[in-house]
Amino acid sequence: MNSTLSRLEHIKELIEKGDNDPFLLFALAKETEKIDINKAIEIFEKLKLLDPEYVGLYYHLGKCYEKIGKFDEAKNIYNGGVKYAKKLADFHAASELNAALQMLEDENL
Repeated sequence: MNSTLSRLEHIKELIEKGDNDPFLLFALAKETEKIDINKAIEIFEKLKLLDPEYVGLYYHLGKCYEKIGKFDEAKNIYNGGVKYAKKLADFHAASELNAALQMLEDENL
């Protein structure tokens, strides 16, 4: 069994046992992204609904949307992430999200 699948199985087991730590959904999405980007987007979106203040998800979800060519969705995700990052005074995350947004806009003019 490759390491991605074993990590995926381990994370899924923890979630099934009732561990509701948002990081587990984030980790599940990141591992899933390696094999099925659309499924990863579903997991990131679920995390966004369950914990919209989990600021780390916005950058990665935006990048997933970029990879499949959904640039408007990516922009919306980045903008939403900036909103939450500023609300939480996470200025480093806000800066990274703004940079990703600017790069996306520059590439798609």
